[in-house]
Amino acid sequence: MLNALLYLNQILKITTFTKNLSMKRLLIVFTILITTALSAQETSTLSGYIKDGKSGETLIGAKVYIPEVRKGTITNNYGFYSLTIPKGTYLVEFRMGGMETETKIIDLSDDVRLDKEIGSNLQNIEEVTVIADSEENTKSTKIGQIELDIDEIKTLPAFMGEVDIIKTIQLLPGVSSAAEGGQGFYVRGGGPDQNLVLLDEAVVYNAAHLFGFFSVFNADAVKGVNLIKGGMPANFGGRMSSVLEVNMNEGNKKKFGVKGGIGAISSRLTIEGPLKKDKGSFIISGRRTYLDLIMKAAIPKTSPFAGSSYYFYDFNLKMNYEITEKDNIFLSGYYGKDEFSFGNLDDNFQVDMPWGNGIGALRWNHIFSSKLFMNVTGTFTDYNFSFGSSQDEFTFSLNSGIRDYGAKMDFTYFPNSRHKVKFGIDYIYHTFTPVSVSAENDDTVFDTGLAQKLFSHESAVYLLDEFDINESIRINAGLRYSTFQHVGPFTRYVNGDISKPDSTIEYRKREVIKFYHGLEPRISLRWMLPDRSSFKAGYSYNYQYVHLTSLSAVSLPTDIWYPTTNKAKPQKGWQTSVGYFRNFSQNKIEASVELYYKGMNNLIEYKEGALPSDNIQDNTDNLLVFGKGWSYGVEFFLKKRIGKLTGWIGYTLSKTERVFDDLNNGKAFAAKYDRRHDLSIVASYKINKNWLISSAFIFASGNTLTLPTSWYVQNQSLLFNYGQRNSTRMAPYHRLDISATWYGKEYKDKVDRETGETIQVKKKLRTNVVISIYNVYNRANPYFLYVDNDGDFLAGDFEIKVKQVTLFPIIPSVTWNFEF
Repeated sequence: MLNALLYLNQILKITTFTKNLSMKRLLIVFTILITTALSAQETSTLSGYIKDGKSGETLIGAKVYIPEVRKGTITNNYGFYSLTIPKGTYLVEFRMGGMETETKIIDLSDDVRLDKEIGSNLQNIEEVTVIADSEENTKSTKIGQIELDIDEIKTLPAFMGEVDIIKTIQLLPGVSSAAEGGQGFYVRGGGPDQNLVLLDEAVVYNAAHLFGFFSVFNADAVKGVNLIKGGMPANFGGRMSSVLEVNMNEGNKKKFGVKGGIGAISSRLTIEGPLKKDKGSFIISGRRTYLDLIMKAAIPKTSPFAGSSYYFYDFNLKMNYEITEKDNIFLSGYYGKDEFSFGNLDDNFQVDMPWGNGIGALRWNHIFSSKLFMNVTGTFTDYNFSFGSSQDEFTFSLNSGIRDYGAKMDFTYFPNSRHKVKFGIDYIYHTFTPVSVSAENDDTVFDTGLAQKLFSHESAVYLLDEFDINESIRINAGLRYSTFQHVGPFTRYVNGDISKPDSTIEYRKREVIKFYHGLEPRISLRWMLPDRSSFKAGYSYNYQYVHLTSLSAVSLPTDIWYPTTNKAKPQKGWQTSVGYFRNFSQNKIEASVELYYKGMNNLIEYKEGALPSDNIQDNTDNLLVFGKGWSYGVEFFLKKRIGKLTGWIGYTLSKTERVFDDLNNGKAFAAKYDRRHDLSIVASYKINKNWLISSAFIFASGNTLTLPTSWYVQNQSLLFNYGQRNSTRMAPYHRLDISATWYGKEYKDKVDRETGETIQVKKKLRTNVVISIYNVYNRANPYFLYVDNDGDFLAGDFEIKVKQVTLFPIIPSVTWNFEF
């Protein structure tokens, strides 16, 4: 009651400044403050961390639930939870999919800090999974958001036996791939640059190995994957279409362990263990392909192509340590590189093309109180691409890249079980190098101008509030304010015309060339219906200050990242979506239908006829044209979560168009990644403890492209007239992949010397073998089309043909995985 009197004292002080207020308003204020004071006395908060009982790692998305009051909460990305309820003694449940539900009777007459470990129980895994994840599909405000279990990803068929996270998300509705084997992914009609890809909160600009056939994410080092394709919350920004969060494993805090695998084209190894038992841990993971060794053995030394090779490697490192009960630090790192070289000794021609990512993140968690959690993050990102070629005495090299230094501070406040608030700030300093070119012939060095470098500051502040209006309606509302400054030093090339020559404008160091800013409102709503299904709706408005320019039909390392400038304006997009969500068969099956519409402004494309060499002694944005676009569609999703048979069916019906004043005569045209139909069927069946089979079937409308409609001969040269932009569609893409996994015995019998009883203990070495077949029925899917001519014009048998290039036939592979 003392707190109530203090509140009353504050009100009496306020009244001296509010004489003009009516007595009715004062009574309302008085009632609110007294209610707040009394409710604060009548409630207690249970908070802490939920951890894996076998490894000590914190668990993301674990649930703390109190059946008596039907209240609960889930852990954040660091395993922290906070739940405020009326004072009393309760039976508390701690749940996590794939683990045994733990219960504990807790006296909540005062605030309680409880860090809880949950041990796995494989015998009850099906029952536990149902309980833990039963109603999240319908109860949460998440719309257009899907969380993937890394163990589920590992059971699916994999190209060349290499488990791939991004290939898996391409099987989800609303997400499509760039092309056969392509790494770029497109979400609800957005481009590949409109996806915010995060690895432990650090930005990944190129998530591809092997020209897009594999992702940079080593599944053995990954803890969780979360995809947001609609209803983006206010704590995320900088991209228009989606967020892909990838969180790395923390490492085992209880014992040392080793796991890895040997596959058809690559091998991997992971080592983890405690820095100090139950206080800190580390994990180191690496992998490398050996295509270069295979090519070296397969290509004779006398061949003109001897010396051609390709390989990639990457490393992941993560360490964490609990400084105090309220403070934890995390250090994450990633480095990966691709090395491609091609040579033709007959022509004395050589090409070298390396590219790679370097990423680092340092984070500090602090618990101010049972209701206030803070995370401070510092990030570093460095992406570089190089191309070098030589022939005889001539050499040419091109470099492109982007380097970021970032910092952010995020707070989460938990007033009560029906209310959660997030707020924070973030900042990134960008250094873009769109093009740096050098060339020389013997002793002659060509003047290619100075390397282009662009500098910019990007920052944002946000507030997000999620609250229940009543038992049926929950709202997640947020507002983000973002800013972007393009600063010097910078040289602006001003292209002249016949009467006016080209000129330049020089900007000094730190001089603000252009400043952009804007508000980004976000809101999503969940309305529970009487039959426990739910209706959801969401709206988001986003600014995007970075662009990806591409001259190719597919996403390649040669694509150039470019910032917003005084000429290239920030992309702006908005998306609205509605959906119906329902569970069946006692929550074993999840179903949803979502409709969306997305509008996009200030999109970029290269001008007609633009070439990479045009970037020399010019600004990239002088070669760009600007337009707008839209995308709309409906997504159907049906997922069976548990049982011997699991999997999902996803289908998307959509349309994506663009319009540019300077392209296609100003007429609207289909985007190159427009897919009218996109169907995925994924299934896994557990035959017994030793065998599991999986399959994935994909059907999608073909990509669009521009082909000639007629041809003619002029001055003994063959010329073409082209149709409207992207007016031709390739043949539909479809493919079936299958796999079978054999698991060795995990436990062995052992006689207890003291009791004489036979007990089961875990074997030191545990193995499994994965046999997979990619493209089972050998479908010749189109990678790209090109125009060629056959015959002789004078002989009268000359004809023009459109030919198709196909990459992958049926490909079997075998991978041996081990753990000890």
